Amino acid sequence: MSAVLPKRDRKRPKMWLAEDSGVPETGRELFEALPELPGFRAEVIEGSVILTPVGTPEHANHAMLLYRALIPVMDEHGWWGYTGNVDVCLDGSRDPVEPDFVLAPSDCPRWGERELRSSGLIMVAEVVSKGSIVRDRTEKPRLYAAAGVPIYLLIDIVATPQTVTVHSTIDNGAYIALATVPIGSTVRLPDPVNLELDTSIFKG
Repeated sequence: MSAVLPKRDRKRPKMWLAEDSGVPETGRELFEALPELPGFRAEVIEGSVILTPVGTPEHANHAMLLYRALIPVMDEHGWWGYTGNVDVCLDGSRDPVEPDFVLAPSDCPRWGERELRSSGLIMVAEVVSKGSIVRDRTEKPRLYAAAGVPIYLLIDIVATPQTVTVHSTIDNGAYIALATVPIGSTVRLPDPVNLELDTSIFKG
């Protein structure tokens, strides 16, 4: 099942402003103060606001292909799937990120009105682009594990050969189980998803 959260409100909430100056002092405060930026995605990565262009149609299609592959699992469990356009609040740092794909229960806890709490998620996925190589391969696994996301799926379409990596089993704030396969092979998404994912869907 797909779901749409309320449109992100970029008006500057008082709760995030420095009491004296009204000037944003943290990445979170600056994120909240941003106006709508059509064509860009805003995230806070380790305290810094990162603006990246919205991905290409091919980039978005990979997230949609994953969504379609997970429809039977979503229907079975009543879970919701989001292909972008949903913010996730990372437990601990409270930094907001916007994964390319999010799998969550329908009653996933939220931070405020529209941000899903990371520890309530089932899985997130990122599709690597040339501009997100370091973030998606190195920074995001560390952030998602520390924030309690059970499964992180990395669809690396800029690698040679192209690969899919499943990060799972969190221990001491880090993923300790990694499975990497070339696109075209099958890889298992562990419980609670429990699905053999045919990665040939990402070819092309």
